[in-house]
Amino acid sequence: MRVRSAQNAKPYKVRKKPLKTRLKHYWPLYVMLIPCIVYFIFIRYVPIAGNVLAFKDYSFRKGIWGSDWVGLRYFKTFFSSYDCARLIKNTLAVGFMKCILEFPFAIVLALMLNEIRNMKFKKITQTITYMPHFLSSVIIVTMLQRLLAPYTGLLNQAISALGGDGSTFFLMDADYFYQILFGMDIWRNIGWDSIIFLAAISGVDMELYEAAEIDGCSKLKKMWHITIPCIRGTIGLLFIMGVGGLLSSGFEQIWLLRTPGNASLADTLDTYVVKVGLQGGQFGYATAIGLIQGVVGLVLVVTCNKISKKLTEVSLW
Repeated sequence: MRVRSAQNAKPYKVRKKPLKTRLKHYWPLYVMLIPCIVYFIFIRYVPIAGNVLAFKDYSFRKGIWGSDWVGLRYFKTFFSSYDCARLIKNTLAVGFMKCILEFPFAIVLALMLNEIRNMKFKKITQTITYMPHFLSSVIIVTMLQRLLAPYTGLLNQAISALGGDGSTFFLMDADYFYQILFGMDIWRNIGWDSIIFLAAISGVDMELYEAAEIDGCSKLKKMWHITIPCIRGTIGLLFIMGVGGLLSSGFEQIWLLRTPGNASLADTLDTYVVKVGLQGGQFGYATAIGLIQGVVGLVLVVTCNKISKKLTEVSLW
């Protein structure tokens, strides 16, 4: 009798249950999935068809599909406009700050919270850090306006008490725009973003820490040599997805913080789209700019995913 070698043996394949059987056994899970599917179909995918406006001279009378084609006219107009370089520069600056500079702060907070052994104090601290995430940008900017107001604001009063002028209008000064935006964004999102990293840290094998303690490793060494390498996959995936928003600065925060004094830095692609689209009625032109943001974001995600997969074996797909 002929014996097949292990190399020539076919791998064992797990047979999947028929879809009808799976629907019967796991119907509650599929029912819970329906709202998610409906959301993505009607809110995410159907509006993609509206990108055709970027190539049409939109007319209310003719409608989207009946309007005349204009080709790449809006793209040429934008890239040849006076504001193009300034808008892209401001958007990249804000996007770099949000996607790159702010990214490590949530990881550091998660590592610090993981080292707290008093569970009551840990829960209170975690709750305090992620509560600002649920406040709207309107509320946060209103608080900033009160805190940073000249003469009457808390910060200016503190400066006056220390012998300073106390009349600085921080929100009207472009020199303080990035600092204010950075501090506002960190305070609002650091706690919420750290939840994902805390969940990843909770899955690290405790035996690794015990072995490190036997070898005499300090807490910092355990963080650097055990915790961070074990959550490398989560860090890589979130970073890749975050890079896709490099040309998306966020509309609400920038629009609310924008003043005549800091407009030279606060004018980004997101605010410009709203300005020319909703306020100016140039729907095709605004759609073209939004399409540029989407295409660039897609290219960045695909590129970073390939680089990450090649160098670290961490990728989205």
